[in-house]
Amino acid sequence: MQLLPGRRRRRGIRQIGEGLGTLDREVFEAIAESPSPLIDSVMPRLTRAADHSKLWFAIAAGLSAFGSASAKRGAARGVVTLGLTSLLTNQMAKRMWRRERPNWVLVPLARQTRRHPTSNSLPSGHSASAAAFAVGVGLENPPLGLGLALLAGLVGMSRVATGAHYPGDVLAGFGIGAGIAVLGARVVPPIVETKLPVADPLTVDTPERPDGAGVTLVVNPASGSGTGARVLDEVREALPQAEIVELNEDDDVAEVLRSAAKRSEVLAVGGGDGTVAAAASIAIEEGVPLAVFPAGTFNHFAKDIGCDTTAKTVEAIREGRVSCVDMVCLNEKQTVINTASIGAYPRFVQTREKLEHKIGKPLAGIYAMFHTLRRDTPVRITYDNKTLQTSLFFLGNSTYLPSGFAPSRRTRMDDGLLDVRILETGRRLSRLRILTAVVFGRLVRSPLYHELRVPQFGFKSVDGPTVLALDGEVGTELEQASFSVLYRALPVFRPAA
Repeated sequence: MQLLPGRRRRRGIRQIGEGLGTLDREVFEAIAESPSPLIDSVMPRLTRAADHSKLWFAIAAGLSAFGSASAKRGAARGVVTLGLTSLLTNQMAKRMWRRERPNWVLVPLARQTRRHPTSNSLPSGHSASAAAFAVGVGLENPPLGLGLALLAGLVGMSRVATGAHYPGDVLAGFGIGAGIAVLGARVVPPIVETKLPVADPLTVDTPERPDGAGVTLVVNPASGSGTGARVLDEVREALPQAEIVELNEDDDVAEVLRSAAKRSEVLAVGGGDGTVAAAASIAIEEGVPLAVFPAGTFNHFAKDIGCDTTAKTVEAIREGRVSCVDMVCLNEKQTVINTASIGAYPRFVQTREKLEHKIGKPLAGIYAMFHTLRRDTPVRITYDNKTLQTSLFFLGNSTYLPSGFAPSRRTRMDDGLLDVRILETGRRLSRLRILTAVVFGRLVRSPLYHELRVPQFGFKSVDGPTVLALDGEVGTELEQASFSVLYRALPVFRPAA
């Protein structure tokens, strides 16, 4: 007698499934029997375009070539998500449920495609791939994602209209593709550009310099493994009236830069971020605008102001485009243009950048985090009436993106804020908790992660002096550090926004 309720429950579930299957077939037959020249002409072409994901790969190529930064990230995310979805759908999902394809006889000849699939009907692989790509792009660029979602919906409709799938197969495919995209966003969170209420950019009236008159460029030809020499040649050709000063090993860089700033109307510099930081400090002191040429290894500052190529800096000088950006002052005497860090953050960045081109930034970041937390000695610091132990401390000039412990870029450099990020490693099982949070994309919600946006920040090293790295280069040992924003202190040449 006790088995009867279980049998009734199973019978009820079976009846619901049979009812949904009947409804699915009736909807399919209604669509097949509906005469429509528009459907006859459009749907077969659309479904053929989506064969082997050709449609989505073509869109991804276009976004990568001509899209904005968020569109390019979306294209990459969409393609990766599509690939994973296609693998799981065709190799796993289609083998779990057996369902015959719809009856081709019911579909008008004008709508039928040449290829008749023979695999299981449930779920629709075309629909799963379409949803995966559309949602993947939408996570990085919502407006683009909305448009692609509409296109994905039409691709799903085309699978029903051409007789390849029942409507339920299409809905199941949509669910699988969208679900995998959302899960992917938990593992690798998309970059969300925070809209802060900041003032409009401050521009400075500067004369045009089509031939570089009044510009003095200080450059190290050996910097960036020979990049400095290439920059030097390009500037000579593009700005023939510019004065060029070549540094050698015996020169006092600060003195050369100061002398150049005193006798010129524009101080230009070609070198790594350490050299750019020294030039920025002198340009502020002498009251001249700074032009930055990317002649170092990574050129983070040059990239963030939009001068990632020599041609872009040359164009800004010729057109006289100058706007003001923030600097950071350390202990009221040293200028920081990008970042400051204590603990193992520089080693974390080096490890990640060494591997990201081989295994991708997400996996490289996870490995670098594990490597850093396992091998490096933590530092105890005091700030804002708190004392904590940290192995990774980051302070940036202006707000960096994305949130978490892999900040990589800035969209504004004049918001008047310091971006402070601290990983706390002194609590119980803290390293395991941090690594787990990184793997599942939950680090920003972890109580061990602290993120601040402040105009000033200071800390004290509890156990004596600790090494402070500035702009990616190891600096001096300090027991106390005080950082403050020099709001829009540096006029710098940069392309129009």
